[in-house]
Amino acid sequence: MKGGEDLMRKEFNITGLCVPRKHYMVNLDDRLERMKKMVDKGNYFAINRARQYGKTTTLAALANYLSDKYVVIFIDFQTIGNAMYQDEDAFARAFAICFLDEFRTEYSDWSEEMRHKADGLEKLLEEQEKPFYLMNLFRYLTAFCKMTEKPMVLMIDETDSAADNQVFLDFLSQLRNYYLQRERKGTETFHSVILAGVHDVKNLKGKLRPKEDGRTNSPWNIAVNFDLDMSFIKDEIAGMLKEYEKDVDSGMDVDKMAGLIYDETSGYPFLVCRLCKIIDEELPEMLDFRNLSEAWSRMGFLAAVRILVLEKNTLFDSLNHKLEEYPELERVIGKVLFNGEKIVYNPDLREIDVAMMFGFAKRKDASVVIANRIFETRLYNRFLASEEWKESEITQASFLDKNGFVRDGRLNMRRILEKFVIHFQELYGGKDHKFIEEYGRRFFLLYLRPIINGTGNYYIEAQTRDKKRTDVIVDYHGEQFIIEMKLWHGKEYHERGEAQLAEYLDIYQKRTGYMLSFNFNKKKETGVFERMIGDKRIIEAIV
Repeated sequence: MKGGEDLMRKEFNITGLCVPRKHYMVNLDDRLERMKKMVDKGNYFAINRARQYGKTTTLAALANYLSDKYVVIFIDFQTIGNAMYQDEDAFARAFAICFLDEFRTEYSDWSEEMRHKADGLEKLLEEQEKPFYLMNLFRYLTAFCKMTEKPMVLMIDETDSAADNQVFLDFLSQLRNYYLQRERKGTETFHSVILAGVHDVKNLKGKLRPKEDGRTNSPWNIAVNFDLDMSFIKDEIAGMLKEYEKDVDSGMDVDKMAGLIYDETSGYPFLVCRLCKIIDEELPEMLDFRNLSEAWSRMGFLAAVRILVLEKNTLFDSLNHKLEEYPELERVIGKVLFNGEKIVYNPDLREIDVAMMFGFAKRKDASVVIANRIFETRLYNRFLASEEWKESEITQASFLDKNGFVRDGRLNMRRILEKFVIHFQELYGGKDHKFIEEYGRRFFLLYLRPIINGTGNYYIEAQTRDKKRTDVIVDYHGEQFIIEMKLWHGKEYHERGEAQLAEYLDIYQKRTGYMLSFNFNKKKETGVFERMIGDKRIIEAIV
């Protein structure tokens, strides 16, 4: 590290608010400017993104970004306890207290009229005997909006804390009412309102009142769409790493490392920062990595991925909880992962809406795909772990064979295929076409996972995954293996698949590739065979 060990240098943050002077961060200026344009227009909007997606950090940065032109009131609903949602009086009082505290902090040009109004509100809040309704609250809020020299912007974070409470819906209705009055009559109110949370507040009315007639209008239907991509792009990750590199001088290839991180995470903010934090803080403490220079390498990156996909954290806990809460979602995800089925994007289907809302799926063209490789690997591990006890024979065979697949730290993939063919024929050779098509590729992953688990990584190449073909990429001690799993659909298709695999090996700069074919032809010859396609060696296992 430059100039010796600096104990006060910045760190990668994965909990709470990111602060520029304390944490390494991507540059937010572009998205802040785009959000400011929405505020300048007087838009009301909601930032609905998955957990740990940087919502709070973005709001805090935006509040500072707007401070020259606006009075920004930033309220976190997590500071309002559950008791405050029990009725309108409790909520209105709690909100008024939060508003006044924030207003005193953010606004300094108090007039005599404003001080009188604030004193009057505080006195009213102290009178517990007299109810304080939302109507009273909004009369004071609009009065403050009218008295400030700069337009007022209201930001509310963690709206999920209030999502199940009717009083919150009534609060949104009041915001909407004053917004409409502003447009119709020029009534003074908040110039812009921004809500942030995981759930889409436009749909809360239906959630709380499913049986009521005539109550289909959302209390937040005045909000414009917020379609800003809050994930990190590769260049933003590189910018953060360059800032880090100025402090530590690890010698990393910043562009290459940023590309590896982006390819694995698709820019999901928590996953990006967690990988960086593992490499920076945890790897140098391990025997395999003696310093930061060795940690910020491809080997270090793969080790960090291995740690991340196996750890327990709040993000993965949330993902698992949603799969348990929505069984139909779990079934659909399983079909995508193992059978290569395409899910057509349809926001009206609950399982798709939930998958998108909670961040472990995204839209790609007209289809829904898993959001990133980290989530995909974690989901594969979840599904496979839940099935290992059901298919204990293939799993136990893998554990018994495991020691014979690694020599001098190198994985013998050909030997793995040879043993898998033997076990598969013994255990499932008599099964019908439909069974093999449904479970064949799943059984190979059940066999492979115990062999590489803890030492190697694997992921499925999403671009080649379909009902006929799935490519598995295995990293083991820095060596990559490309394995194409496919269903037999005739000689012509098979030869075309071999040519595709040869082309795919060029991308990865590999001379040897592997193919696992599930062949339903009764006259097939099972076993492991080797052939050359141009200058590429293809090792194929047929079951």
